[in-house]
Amino acid sequence: MKPETANILIVDDDADVLLAAQIVLKKQFQSVVTLSEPRRLPVQLAQNHFDVILLDMNFAAGATSGREGLEWLKKIHELAPDAKVIMMTAYGDIELAVQAIKEGAADFVIKPWDNSKLLATVAAASQFSRTERENKQLKTKQQLLNRLIGGEPGRIVGTSEALNAVFANIEKVARTDANVLILGENGTGKELIAREIHRQSLRCDQAFINVDLGAITDSLFESELFGHKKGAFTDAKEDRAGRFEIASGGTLFLDEIGNMNLQMQAKLLGALESRTITRVGSDAPIKVDIRLVSATNKPVYDMLDQHQFRQDLLYRINTVEIHVPPLRERLSDIPILAEHFVASYSRKYNKTGLSIQPAAVEKLQHYHWPGNIREFRHTIERAVIMTENTALRPDDFLLAKLESQIPEPLNLNIRDLEKHAIRKAISKHQGNLSKAAQELGMGRATLYRKMASYGI
Repeated sequence: MKPETANILIVDDDADVLLAAQIVLKKQFQSVVTLSEPRRLPVQLAQNHFDVILLDMNFAAGATSGREGLEWLKKIHELAPDAKVIMMTAYGDIELAVQAIKEGAADFVIKPWDNSKLLATVAAASQFSRTERENKQLKTKQQLLNRLIGGEPGRIVGTSEALNAVFANIEKVARTDANVLILGENGTGKELIAREIHRQSLRCDQAFINVDLGAITDSLFESELFGHKKGAFTDAKEDRAGRFEIASGGTLFLDEIGNMNLQMQAKLLGALESRTITRVGSDAPIKVDIRLVSATNKPVYDMLDQHQFRQDLLYRINTVEIHVPPLRERLSDIPILAEHFVASYSRKYNKTGLSIQPAAVEKLQHYHWPGNIREFRHTIERAVIMTENTALRPDDFLLAKLESQIPEPLNLNIRDLEKHAIRKAISKHQGNLSKAAQELGMGRATLYRKMASYGI
């Protein structure tokens, strides 16, 4: 049998004990070091890593109290906290051994020992040490995974009434495990909201896994979300965990959830209800523990009426709904957004000191921004790159052909007319939804529901 790679240290003032223990342990462990003088422990621990340390309870001639052993146990915990310490006593004093366990020893052996018992005790401590070390490595790897997969958290910028309502909802729901559905147009920052919910949650130290369901084909849906076993299909060259497994313990963000067909919805619902997944090609269910956050820009309630979205799935994913307002409803945030992105892209493109003129900000506030924050950010970036001035001017922003004119409806369809009226009211009141709702003669909650329905 190949020796284990664990490093073992034996500390005892009896040369015969050291030799006997070394002979026994060398059969199973690759590195077994002996030390007859405990006062040399600090130097030894500074120079070497040990997985398991066998430590005698008594060193002074005639000593039987175990006090020295307990003091050195404490010292080892200070100098090598990852090492597992097994105490050795020749007197069979169970009370002393129990005290050592309370002080942090992993186990104890009584001299003279049974060789098989000694091997089993050291092997168990070695395995424990290795498991702890691997767990720490996994945690480090997970933190790296969070940075690579989760990315650096973006900053949600703004102080408008509409955005403050979103902040308030995030604060209420973040520290629960409630499923959250985020509704909003393309480019409004739904993923940023999801990341902020995760950042403020009790799972913030675990993974945030983002899945773009709009980019996953029907054939790969189960493999991507639930994983697969080697050989489950032609390209399955090895076992692979799905997004549910990877996100277990953390947050799973399902973006574009409105793009799933009914068959995919049924499979997702089954996993959410049972809290288990089964890899493709396997029959073994795997328990998962995820906090679900979903997002869509689609009118899911209209999709219910058209039998394009399952009602039971919608109830499962939207314990709490958060509506992200489009940029045209938070025009008061444009000055601070402009300053934020100008500063960010100035640093990126080494144009330090670049500012933006008030007239340019005013021009940005008169644009309808159909692409929302995403379009706004790209517009600022392009202007920063192209300008040769020290301050961005109105003519640095090519918005003339797209100035905010809300088109009149082409017909007398009631839905089109209502949608037009809502957009006009919101634009008139510069994103103040309370005033818009008042002018429209409806409650704010009704306005939110209709905005979601019309994709406003």
